Amino acid sequence: MDSEGETDSGRAPTIYDVAKAAGVAPSTVSRALARPGRVSAATAEKVRAAAATLGYRRSSVAPVLSAVNTRLLAMVVADIGNPLFVDVIRGASAAAEAAGYTMLLFDAQESYLREREAASTFLGAVDGLVLTSPRLSDSGIRAIAKQRPVIVLNRVVSGLPSVLTDGARGVRRAAEHLGQLGHREITYVAGPEASWADGVRWRGLEEAGLELELRVRRIGPNSPTVEGGAKAARRWAQNPSTAVVAFNDIMAVGFVRGLRALGVSVPGDVSVVGFDNSRTGALTVPALTSVASPLSLQGATAVRNLIAIIGGARSSEQPVVLPVKLVARDSTARAGRGRLMRS
Repeated sequence: MDSEGETDSGRAPTIYDVAKAAGVAPSTVSRALARPGRVSAATAEKVRAAAATLGYRRSSVAPVLSAVNTRLLAMVVADIGNPLFVDVIRGASAAAEAAGYTMLLFDAQESYLREREAASTFLGAVDGLVLTSPRLSDSGIRAIAKQRPVIVLNRVVSGLPSVLTDGARGVRRAAEHLGQLGHREITYVAGPEASWADGVRWRGLEEAGLELELRVRRIGPNSPTVEGGAKAARRWAQNPSTAVVAFNDIMAVGFVRGLRALGVSVPGDVSVVGFDNSRTGALTVPALTSVASPLSLQGATAVRNLIAIIGGARSSEQPVVLPVKLVARDSTARAGRGRLMRS
């Protein structure tokens, strides 16, 4: 420690630093500091001593809020900068407000560490949490669920309720569309390695390729951003195909930009399909063909089910799966219209 309240690296100590020093789990630190009666006296004293030594100061928000009936929910979002989450958040917030709850929002910035920190911060203050495309491990999510009701979006965690869009069916619709346009090879531009939905979409595309007699291959993992899509375009150029399916619309937009910088035309040379049918994709040039997910409904369904569980309803381990459809726009066309770039 360089000074009180800072670690050797200069940052303020976190709940994880206290947990490491005390030899306990972060959730134990949270309980010991917020509700000491829920842990043994010896453990509470050990945690307090470690916190004092490190100069850790717990956020004043959670303890104050946990003392009253707050009717608060927390929504932890993988990346609030991704426009596809906008409709999910709005649907969730509207459903919460209609039921007399207020929704707190936390941006995890694609970091499982930030997700874990958010959970520790909010657990004492809220009645339940919505984890949206979480990057935490299954065991980490279950640890949170032992303390507060949790519902998971875009992922299945055994034993916990979840709300999904049908990614496997969606990617099959994309493959069928491209096959009908005469494309025989599809490149999948993958998302982040920790994404459960990415795995579902890739496996779905592999199965569709076998059934439809299409060749499929994968580039990734990639950052689920415009920049990630643009970088993937340069990798695609080393072994190009006439059709591409991207993990999400934002990556697809970046991929199209990357192709344009390489002098490759969309859809003249390459047809590109995105995923989630976000507003951004519809406003690009060319307008993006995309698999449409009912994003607002997904957020609303999650919150309604979470509130029911908070009220005593038994949660189902079977995920709620929402339907998808393909929205064809200008970024896809018949194969063979243009000339593929070869490296």
